[in-house]
Amino acid sequence: MAEPRPLFIPVILGTVRKGRRSAFAAQAVLEHVRARAGVETELIDIATLGLAVDDEGVRTKTAAFSEKMARADALVVVTPEYNRGYPGSLKHALDSCLEEYVHKAVGIVGVSAGPWGGTRVIEGLLPVMRELGLVTIFWDVNFTHAFKIFDAEGKLLDPAYGPRIEKFLSELVWMATTLRHGRESVALERV
Repeated sequence: MAEPRPLFIPVILGTVRKGRRSAFAAQAVLEHVRARAGVETELIDIATLGLAVDDEGVRTKTAAFSEKMARADALVVVTPEYNRGYPGSLKHALDSCLEEYVHKAVGIVGVSAGPWGGTRVIEGLLPVMRELGLVTIFWDVNFTHAFKIFDAEGKLLDPAYGPRIEKFLSELVWMATTLRHGRESVALERV
């Protein structure tokens, strides 16, 4: 029997700010995704997408980002919490694709300088993900006190995050596998 093709689960870094600690969180999660058997990944930094800012929605789509979203079986979105919300640049990037997301899994990683670890940004993004056609998983990862848990080079100092990331990824991989099977094997009845 042939080996199944690997799942493609990119990690999206959802902010363009300079000095962003969420880049360290994205790298930490990316390392765990890379270590998973049967999974391919890459970091997608929205700061490098080159999306037009003088238009909206799918009119801002870039071919490279669209192709990666179409290929993806699931997404990991790493986002800081800015004043209880998500960055507008993240929403702008996500809105550039639509049909590429339908019936695919997404897990959200929140990052904050405070004690809540982005729980409020995750709360705010859940209805957005649903509207885009993505299926959210049950687990999140919350990086609290982002200026304390990473050293200056971005090394994660708290070993307690490893098991949290693994639990999150186990759920994401399961959901991605299940949804891929559904997309490829079960016809959707159109009414």
